[in-house]
Amino acid sequence: MNTNWVNALHQLNQQGEAYVLVTLVGVSGSTPRNSGTKMVITADNIYDTIGGGHLEHKTIAYAHQMLTSGEETQQLEHFQLGTHLGQCCGGTASVLFEYFAASTVNIMLFGAGHVGKALVKILSGLPCKVHWVDSREQEFPPRGELQNYHNVNQIVSEFPCDEIAAMPANSYYIVMTHNHQLDFELCQSLLARQDFRYLGLIASDTKWRRFQQRFKHREVDEQQVARMNCPIGLSAVPGKTPMEVAVSIAAEVIGLYHEHQHESCAKSSKQQNSGASGEKTQPAKKASSQQGVHWKELKQLLLVDDKDNS
Repeated sequence: MNTNWVNALHQLNQQGEAYVLVTLVGVSGSTPRNSGTKMVITADNIYDTIGGGHLEHKTIAYAHQMLTSGEETQQLEHFQLGTHLGQCCGGTASVLFEYFAASTVNIMLFGAGHVGKALVKILSGLPCKVHWVDSREQEFPPRGELQNYHNVNQIVSEFPCDEIAAMPANSYYIVMTHNHQLDFELCQSLLARQDFRYLGLIASDTKWRRFQQRFKHREVDEQQVARMNCPIGLSAVPGKTPMEVAVSIAAEVIGLYHEHQHESCAKSSKQQNSGASGEKTQPAKKASSQQGVHWKELKQLLLVDDKDNS
């Protein structure tokens, strides 16, 4: 158990991993911990504690249910420690559960050269998972530095093309190795897979024209080739230094995954507002605009807490 929930939040956000933040928002009588105590629960780990015992056991089980359902929401649950949970302290606790979904942005970066190193520094601060691939182990930063990149997985592979199979559909791929032939083979493998959300290649105009000719000669699907981003990065962000190029690439990727998230939310909302026939349904009454826990409920809990502690 990691006993620091604050550091856990930072690390989990960096890694893009789903978690539930648990907070004791109201206690009365004798309880293991005071109001305001927090812990963090993921599918595989627990960070900090709200006092242990049956209360924590039930809390962890409830959090795991939320993680399994995958619905980003807030829930307030009340627990009687004595009558319902059999704890000798006998008080009551109101627990706020806040679910934070995992990041669905997976990026595979091929190449640990100057631009690759600069780009990883930026990607390490974004809500994504980065799989950084190179055959040259000595080109990666020292392990002590890599530990600061909580969302970056270093992959030393003699055959980088083989790493593509492990990636989920709709991943983002950035190709910038030290070898033109390897760049071509990586792009060809990714084009054959056809399920990438983004494929960016760092290349000069001459290199890109040669690649296009080779793709055509090998009868690679022209529609897939047209989906590639080459030249890579945003034209509105000029510059040729490694960091300038890295900023341009990162800006392009950030724009694309935010655009996709917006489209997904809009699609989900449209589906919820449509019936089985596809026609928009009219609700019987106006839907509540409330989200999360109502302030009156929290206020009542705080008043009870103050009364018991006076």
